[in-house]
Amino acid sequence: MTNNLLWLQQWFYEQCDGDWEHMQQIKIDTVDNPGWFIKIDLVETSLENKTFNHIQIERTETDWLICRVENYSFMGSGGVFNLDEIIQVFRKWAISVK
Repeated sequence: MTNNLLWLQQWFYEQCDGDWEHMQQIKIDTVDNPGWFIKIDLVETSLENKTFNHIQIERTETDWLICRVENYSFMGSGGVFNLDEIIQVFRKWAISVK
């Protein structure tokens, strides 16, 4: 089993068909509280119309995450050490709805 970042890279590669990668994106950014934000466009993927149950976990002020799908995009945000966990949430969902 690969780590979550390697898995995300493979998922991105599998979506690339000469067109998808020109219009859709994966963005990973920082937020100022401090933490992470990730947005994964789902248009023209097998996940485009799949249901995702909103997740909100608040363990501490620095250990938290919120993940949701809206406007055909997976969006996750979390604390400074939660980036891997956000990607893991996306990974588990993507694998479960195939």
